[in-house]
Amino acid sequence: MKTGVMICGHGSRSQSAVDEFAVLAEKLPALLPPDWPVDYGYLEFANPVIRDGLDRLREAGCDRILAVPGMLFAAMHTKNDIPTVLNTYAAKHGIEVSYGRELGVDPKMIAAAAARIREAIDAADSDVPLEETCLVVIGRGASDPDANGNVAKVARMLHEGIGFGWCEVGYSGVTFPLVEPCLNHVVKLGYKRVVVFPYFLFSGILVDRIYGFTDRVADRHPEIEFLKAGYLSDHPLVMDTFAERVREIAGGVVVPNCGICAYREQVLAMDNGEHVHIRPEDRAHPAFAEVPPPTCVLCKYRTAVIGFEGEVGAVQESHHHHVEGQGASAPGSNVADCALCDTFCTGECRLDLGHHHHDHGHDHGHDHHHDHGHDHGHGHHHGHHHGHDHGHGHHHHAEYPHAKHPLGPESARRS
Repeated sequence: MKTGVMICGHGSRSQSAVDEFAVLAEKLPALLPPDWPVDYGYLEFANPVIRDGLDRLREAGCDRILAVPGMLFAAMHTKNDIPTVLNTYAAKHGIEVSYGRELGVDPKMIAAAAARIREAIDAADSDVPLEETCLVVIGRGASDPDANGNVAKVARMLHEGIGFGWCEVGYSGVTFPLVEPCLNHVVKLGYKRVVVFPYFLFSGILVDRIYGFTDRVADRHPEIEFLKAGYLSDHPLVMDTFAERVREIAGGVVVPNCGICAYREQVLAMDNGEHVHIRPEDRAHPAFAEVPPPTCVLCKYRTAVIGFEGEVGAVQESHHHHVEGQGASAPGSNVADCALCDTFCTGECRLDLGHHHHDHGHDHGHDHHHDHGHDHGHGHHHGHHHGHDHGHGHHHHAEYPHAKHPLGPESARRS
């Protein structure tokens, strides 16, 4: 069998983020067998979409595709959207598509993060002891507490490993605390220096938002030195982790992942507009035993995690077709298009456009300003008026239980 490698990215309306992700696909082949072609695609916003990359690999003669999520942690996109796209494609074309793990909490990833933080400290003009410095790690933020918890674990490893005086964790969206409330708390702690580190793979509107709020808080507190560390990007250890995830799939040992989860119902979208349901009992896989593997033990779709008990066994289905392939130049992709923002995207438009409870009837009177992110942590109801029946009466994303938390997205609303 000829093997191909597919990197599945999220996609962004920021051209710089799209370009940086493409570099990943260019560098990865050097770390894999030379006869394994590598391609890539995006879940939403950017082109090429994931199906395009799969098409190119299939046209190149690949009959086995090793697909990995180009994402740090497993949340909505990794657990729902990407496996649905891959499984649907495999069923349609009769091709083997194996899905791998996310990058996750990995020693190499933590070492890469530490390198970015140390680079920022080494470049600083002043010399402030580490014990008088507070580290602030900012993660993406999701409606999945497992993914949010992993950000906190990475932060603790960096805090204790490097030896900072204190550490706080914030998020760029969906959950709490968001960047500005987090930094407003940090300035009360009395540290001389604050290092803000976005635990992100690539640039984009969300990283711009993190740096923008950092500048805003720094302007209000000139007595504190703020350092903005760089994001992970294509650090060699990040590339090594991606290659390791690909080799895991090819190694013959099936690593438990969201693509073969036997504890949820998979919905495959057919070309004729109909949907085919694959029951959990039809997807049983030896990788999933009675005892949950470590990667799944806190998954809200498998375990009754406090506050998210109603999501156990939720249907695994993607809801990103309505933004699939929209380019980085689409309306609403930059601050100039927004009357609510000045120098950087604050995310306020998501509140003013009613993104906490809007119904996606697919007429889209709004244009998803500023990298909506589509983590669907705000109780988004997707009407999906396609004339087909999913067989579940109604289907929608569960509302994030803390959507109204004052330090979460509501904190972006101007008083």
